[in-house]
Amino acid sequence: MGPVVRPVVGPVVGPVVGPVVGPMASRVVAVRERMVTDGVDALVLRPSPDYRYLGGGEGAFLVVTAEVVAETDDPASLMPSGVRRVGVDAEMRVRELFGLAIEAEFVPASTVLAPLRLCKEPGEVAAIRRAVSAAEGVLAGARELSWFGATEREMARRLGLLLVESGCEDVTALRVAAGEHTARPSHVPGDRVINPGDAVTVSVCGRWGGYCAEAARVFVVAEPPEDFDAMYSVVPAAYRAGLAAVRPGVPMSEVATAVTEVIDGSGYGRYASPHVAHGIGLGPDEGPRPGEDAVLSAGMTFCLEPAIHVPDLFGARLADVIACTESGALPLGSLPHTLHVLDR
Repeated sequence: MGPVVRPVVGPVVGPVVGPVVGPMASRVVAVRERMVTDGVDALVLRPSPDYRYLGGGEGAFLVVTAEVVAETDDPASLMPSGVRRVGVDAEMRVRELFGLAIEAEFVPASTVLAPLRLCKEPGEVAAIRRAVSAAEGVLAGARELSWFGATEREMARRLGLLLVESGCEDVTALRVAAGEHTARPSHVPGDRVINPGDAVTVSVCGRWGGYCAEAARVFVVAEPPEDFDAMYSVVPAAYRAGLAAVRPGVPMSEVATAVTEVIDGSGYGRYASPHVAHGIGLGPDEGPRPGEDAVLSAGMTFCLEPAIHVPDLFGARLADVIACTESGALPLGSLPHTLHVLDR
């Protein structure tokens, strides 16, 4: 039996060999132009954000060359004659790389695809907005749950059920951090019991309709801890400063600076999270990023996430997905930043 080769399914409809027709045609043209510029003869992608970007469906691999866009179980059979450089998916395992049996130099496919994925098409922004609405719906539903006496792990499990009910296809991150744990940036929900007087950071990140969204809010149980209100008020102020800095042509680093200047001016500067923003789209963490000298353009989408973490006391983090437009920042969600008091 020969290799199994399938036309690309999903948004791309067309023959295995020859010009691609349909909504993905412009993407394929741009990718091929970039491949020529970068000296890449072929792309071999496994299921991943890059794979989905080019319309991959259920095939083991997606191959793109100057003549072919196809899903296949045997990428080597579709390599052009004299292939020298092949862009491979960053998420590909070592076993998969060896199994390709392609004699060529392997380079990251992201060098071709990442710049093209930075600016989202209007349909992509709409899809991300729908994902944001679903994520915020989970946080809104979380406020109606019973929190008193439950553990972080138990509440994370309940939130997981809300995510499934919301149509979430893939949970990429889920955090419930209470009391002193809210000061731990990478906290994993544990057996800490949630009691009156605790602050609780709740964060969800998942994929809906193929696109990712992230949302985080802070709750207080019965009443806020002492001095918490003053600290918390700095976080939405920092968020608003970052939002005001967003416009085409502005480096992402300037957005991060706008956020940190507010936190520094409040006296909480040494407790500020260094991670202020990250891109979001088909993947939960992609470009643009502040540390990569990224410059904003209309169509870029990212998660703005100011946070303060005071060790052994408490912390607060907000996360919203923002789109950069020609006129500035456009929040894709609508959940307010009001500190919500849980009464049960």
